[in-house]
Amino acid sequence: MRILILGGTRFAGRAMAAAALERGHTLTLFNRGSTRGLFPGVEELHGDRALDLDLLDGREWDAVIDPSGYVPRVVGLAVDKLRAATGHYVFISSLSVYADTSMAQDESGALARMDDETLETIDENTYGPLKVLCEQRVQAAFRERALIVRPGLIVGPHDPTDRFTYWPVRVARGGEVLAPGEPQRGVQFIDVRDLGEWVIRMLEAGKGGVYNAVGPEQPVEMVDLLETCRAVARSDARFTWLPESFLIEQQVGPWMEMPLWIPANDPAMAGFYAFDSRKAIRDGLTFRALEDTVRDTLAWASLRPEDLQPRAGLNPEREAGLLALYHDRREGKIR
Repeated sequence: MRILILGGTRFAGRAMAAAALERGHTLTLFNRGSTRGLFPGVEELHGDRALDLDLLDGREWDAVIDPSGYVPRVVGLAVDKLRAATGHYVFISSLSVYADTSMAQDESGALARMDDETLETIDENTYGPLKVLCEQRVQAAFRERALIVRPGLIVGPHDPTDRFTYWPVRVARGGEVLAPGEPQRGVQFIDVRDLGEWVIRMLEAGKGGVYNAVGPEQPVEMVDLLETCRAVARSDARFTWLPESFLIEQQVGPWMEMPLWIPANDPAMAGFYAFDSRKAIRDGLTFRALEDTVRDTLAWASLRPEDLQPRAGLNPEREAGLLALYHDRREGKIR
């Protein structure tokens, strides 16, 4: 197949490009050029997707993958330009599209809405509703030729967010590690390579429709993740599980400052780690072993500059201070 990827070749788009090439497909990459040279011999067109889509005029592809669409107006420009130039359009959306994350959701769940659909500012309140509007633009134009993929937290090598990478790196460093909340709390995520390979297989099969895409297939508890990190890194890490009440009191930020932690006392988020991906699994989504994801993430992270400032996770001083305060309270030294 001839596949066009619109931007996004730093992480998810990169994995999809690699999977497409491995399976023998012909690629064209359209992006701003900041990641040029990742795939020698692959055609690259450089431009802004909001301004330079004329570079695609007169071309045809069997499929388009859009992992970099966040604003419906901009997605609409690509949809209008490519409607007659491609057979399938894959839009990478998000589980954040669901209006109600207080319970488990499958693809039939009600979607988030925004009062002013002309807004283009992306923040924690608009990200999901904007993705919904993007999905609708794609579906209106491509109908059964549209494949809408809603991933959860995407993890693995080349992740620019550090929302998962924090844990393998921190556990590998060893010593006393602050672990959040209940050890048996379930977590969900998907290795970027599993996502990429599955999207390409879906295109090969000519599949359309809407799919949640998150795993692992068998539930994983937070303690399982941390113990896997310790085993893979052969670390001497010791986990101290701090109560959520303490973390909240100390204003520890969920998700970014404390990756993978969502407070259990937040009823609006009670279903966030319980999304239903059975439809995607029935259509071939598979998940590699957690050990492989941790090992490869750690190997990639070890190649980054030593002075790199992570985008997520507790800094060492903050972690040490929280642990010291917790122990002092338990020992009665302070109240």
